[in-house]
Amino acid sequence: MSKTNNESRAFEIREDERQSWPSIAMVWIGAMICVSSLMVGGILGNGMTLPQCAITVLIGYGIVCVYMSFMGMQGCDTGLPTAVMAGSALGETGGKYIISAILAIACIGWFGIQAAVCGASFSSMLEAMTGVSIPIWLCAVIWGVIMVSTACFGFKGLKWLNYIAVPLLIVVLIYGLITAVVRNDGVNVIAAYEPAASMGILSGVSLTVGSFAVGGSIAGDYCRFARNRGDVIKSSVLGVLPSGLLILLIGAVLSIVTGEYDISLILTAAGVPAIGLIALIAATWTTNVTNAYSGGLSLSILLGLDEKRSHVCTAVAGIVGTLLAAVGIMDKFQAFLTLLCALVPAFVGVMIADYWILGKGRKENFHVRPGVFWPGMAAFLVGAFAACLTSGTFTYFPAVAFLNVNFFIGPINGIVVAMILYAALSRLAGDRKRQGRGM
Repeated sequence: MSKTNNESRAFEIREDERQSWPSIAMVWIGAMICVSSLMVGGILGNGMTLPQCAITVLIGYGIVCVYMSFMGMQGCDTGLPTAVMAGSALGETGGKYIISAILAIACIGWFGIQAAVCGASFSSMLEAMTGVSIPIWLCAVIWGVIMVSTACFGFKGLKWLNYIAVPLLIVVLIYGLITAVVRNDGVNVIAAYEPAASMGILSGVSLTVGSFAVGGSIAGDYCRFARNRGDVIKSSVLGVLPSGLLILLIGAVLSIVTGEYDISLILTAAGVPAIGLIALIAATWTTNVTNAYSGGLSLSILLGLDEKRSHVCTAVAGIVGTLLAAVGIMDKFQAFLTLLCALVPAFVGVMIADYWILGKGRKENFHVRPGVFWPGMAAFLVGAFAACLTSGTFTYFPAVAFLNVNFFIGPINGIVVAMILYAALSRLAGDRKRQGRGM
């Protein structure tokens, strides 16, 4: 049987807590539909034709779906969240104090950035509609608190929010797209469109993968609720690929036709600012609750709390992110967050190698190691460096900017390097427990 300590078992999902795959897929769809995804679509549209955009998105998100399915199936098998599962490959101490800290800081930081963007847009749009001026910091606080309150209900809160908001968002997005195309003679504009500057498929795939690299890495946090491995694959593929293709292509079309990817601004210009405001809030809300939920879960693991008290940490995570947004320091924090997010996919490679290659994908071969497992830590650090080196992360840090190397896809490089190195170092260290012998 698999072995986990009592602290790890505190996060294990019970059978009666399992959810249907559409419930999990809906969470992924909600996470995909956001202003930042529209922006990525706009960037692709400026450098590619629409058929090239479609191919790029399918390849990029297809790659993400592959590794998030492996992470999700492990979560489904063990019933454990990502940071706890990391204790097998990196040791309990490594998973608890390093991986959970990275995930907590990254998720809290991005929650703050989303709250800040929502607050600024809400303030300006409300003033344009009504003439009433509310300070940006206050708007960020109000919406940050509302968003985190949903996440405090746990997976059920995420599920019901997305069941309500996602259909509404899809209708609004399609309405906005049709409005933009009709108002700007979009059919003819698209037919005659030639990108001003060409973007290669590889660059586009790298951008697409990077836009959801962290989301794919923490798939275990959500897919642990799945009933079986088949449901993990269905929820991951059907939750990410169709919605990702839709949202990025909408962003590309809007950018081509109007020069603007933000649907809320386009709807405001079209004379329906209220609908634009609804789209802005709903899109930010469905994405940000996942930041708060995963941030709170990782913080709970870091502090040694159990699942029952994770809603307290979720509230703390959201409040900290909201305060960061309110005091206006998120711009200074973004370079650090970019670095953290480049580190995240590397531990995916270590965990995939541990569970699926050495452990042969069998739950009975899984256990949380005590302390720090040095092959896992070494492979993670080297993989993280490879990801930073080849993803342009060092651009944010002038002192080491010369280290940037343009090669393939940064997050995937990190995963592959960490995976290969972990498999080699584990065997070199004489670790035989993953050779299919069980415990």
